[in-house]
Amino acid sequence: MTARGLPFTPAAVIFDMDGLMLDSERAIIGCLAEAAREAGHDLPEVLWLSMVGHSEAVCRHLLDEAVGEAQRELILQRSHVLYDAVVAAGVPHRPGIIAMLDFLQTRGIPRAVATSTRRPLALKKLAASGLLPHFDAVCTSSDVEHPKPAPDVYLLAAHSLGVEPAQCLVLEDSPTGVRAALAAGMYPVQIPDLLEPDDAARALGHVILPSLDDARQLLEQQLAADSLL
Repeated sequence: MTARGLPFTPAAVIFDMDGLMLDSERAIIGCLAEAAREAGHDLPEVLWLSMVGHSEAVCRHLLDEAVGEAQRELILQRSHVLYDAVVAAGVPHRPGIIAMLDFLQTRGIPRAVATSTRRPLALKKLAASGLLPHFDAVCTSSDVEHPKPAPDVYLLAAHSLGVEPAQCLVLEDSPTGVRAALAAGMYPVQIPDLLEPDDAARALGHVILPSLDDARQLLEQQLAADSLL
């Protein structure tokens, strides 16, 4: 659905990282595909896309089914080397993220990251891309028992900011993340990247927008309406 307006004024905004703020999904898939080809496996794009938004454990399982455990380890080890080089250079931003963060910071709205990436890599990616100083809290899969689509990392982010979950706006790119935000009792807005929402995702009834610029405009409209009250 498209948005006619937010039903509330968020007390905080919580961001997914990969595919939402950083153009890392393409980089990750590219590194995995290259590593697989080097190992003699020309795997279909649909396999890589099926990993988007999922935890490392899920991705490992999908690779196990495709090539077996031994080959999976070889592919992952090589892909990590390739991806480390990408991260060190600074993963490119998704369009509109700096304008969104500047908008929120100017208005004093707290911001947190809630990502399925493990903490050391998440901090490295955020720092190398110049985004880390924009956030009041960074919550990762290292910090919680259950990864997305469980609500744990989003609930931790709200707690870290001192904000009730129902007062949080979540920005996500994947259906898995949207389900996690909904399970946490938050209000998700999805900005799809590599995966267009399927019928099951659309049935969740959340707001889906083309870009972060559209999401920022939605927030601007809400804050402008508040100022008239």
